[in-house]
Amino acid sequence: MRILAPGKAFLISLTLFISYCNAHAQDGNIRVNQDSKFEQLLNEKRKTNVTNTVNDYYKIQIFSGDSEKAKKTLNDFKQEFRDIDATITFFTPNYKVWVGNFKTRIEAERNLIEIKKSYSNVHLIKPNK
Repeated sequence: MRILAPGKAFLISLTLFISYCNAHAQDGNIRVNQDSKFEQLLNEKRKTNVTNTVNDYYKIQIFSGDSEKAKKTLNDFKQEFRDIDATITFFTPNYKVWVGNFKTRIEAERNLIEIKKSYSNVHLIKPNK
């Protein structure tokens, strides 16, 4: 192995020392620029997740089909039956409109009779967990 002259060794050492002092890891300051609509979409998703929880309650399905008709059916239902909760769920390839959170089958069947007066193709369901 060849021994370097003292001047070269000093120059290499000084270069390495300066490089070491100037080398920085990440500063730790991160700035995220996101569209303001992102937070709105996230809040809507959170609301949807809360209302779409599957539980032991009975529901009544009043529609199954494409997205636009499901939205229209949901809006029409909410205007006519203000006291019954309603939501849209998606099961490939159809959007379904489910209404109610009925604890007992009897309660669900009573409401089913009333809803059948306005909607023809309805049936009682109990979603699985």
